[in-house]
Amino acid sequence: MKNVESSEIALYRKYRPHTFKDVIGQDHIISVLQHSIAQGTISHAYLFGGSRGTGKTSIARIFARDIGTATQDVYEIDAASNRGIDDVREIRESVHTLPFESKYKVYIVDEVHMLTKEAFNALLKTLEEPPPYVVFILATTEIEKLPETVVSRCQTFTFKKPNQHMLAQVVSVVSKKEGFSIDASSSDLIALLGDGSFRDTLGVLQKVMSVSEDKKITIDEVERITGAPRAPLVQDVVYGIVYKDKEKSILAVHALVESGIDMTVCMKLILEKVRFLLLLRVAPALSKKIETSISAEDFSWLSNVAQAPNTYISSSVLVALLSAYEQTSRAYIAHLPLELAIIDICSVE
Repeated sequence: MKNVESSEIALYRKYRPHTFKDVIGQDHIISVLQHSIAQGTISHAYLFGGSRGTGKTSIARIFARDIGTATQDVYEIDAASNRGIDDVREIRESVHTLPFESKYKVYIVDEVHMLTKEAFNALLKTLEEPPPYVVFILATTEIEKLPETVVSRCQTFTFKKPNQHMLAQVVSVVSKKEGFSIDASSSDLIALLGDGSFRDTLGVLQKVMSVSEDKKITIDEVERITGAPRAPLVQDVVYGIVYKDKEKSILAVHALVESGIDMTVCMKLILEKVRFLLLLRVAPALSKKIETSISAEDFSWLSNVAQAPNTYISSSVLVALLSAYEQTSRAYIAHLPLELAIIDICSVE
């Protein structure tokens, strides 16, 4: 296990963006930062908020470098392990020391929401009136936990979660660079398992790569190595729902459970397929966009079902499945919410 974990970290670091051009999906942030650099209007404090693995720390490092800050003048602090008032007092004292060889000293404080109340209070004055050569970049996955007094002193940026299509493209590109071939279905599934995080997606990819013997990644390998639901069974669940065949659908659910899958991941796959079916039915003009987001096999199957007569595909079906998804992680029997949703959906006249 140790070897796998270390290789996961190495893969993520290897493909961490090193310039603004390398950053994917955060154009709304990059354009503002680049403009401020070009105009020389550097703020004294920035707040980067967003879910894990979206590039907050990477962009903070790139920004620090692009404003001319040398490595020895960039200080990275993990607030999860340095969260007390004494730690902040050290920062308050160190800011008054001039940079070694740069115009700026940059303090990148990760997971800043972990600071104690006393530490936040101690940081306020420094955030409000730091020396002209000091720039703070605060990063957090839980911006709502920050005191308003801290947020108001920063220029705030909200990082977007990458969509599945973006993550699948990253998987495809990295696989090729690492000498692996990978099909579209495998890229899509790894992207889904990455759950909106570049870091987690590359972690899943590294896990699959570490087991692959022929450097050809297939959907069967991904399903076997990650414990993800097998595609034909997921299709059977959806097929039973849209044709109101509750027995077929529930039998497929039980087969998935017996294979030891993660029910939350299973629900995401079901939701994705039903959503695409609904969109193909009510907004056919989106078919080209949907086609580029999934594998050719998946698109062909979805198109055939969406166009078939006597199928039950409506917004209420998706609402029922969304409710089941929200209950899954809290349920005593993880697949019970899905079973109940299937029964309710298939019982509607």
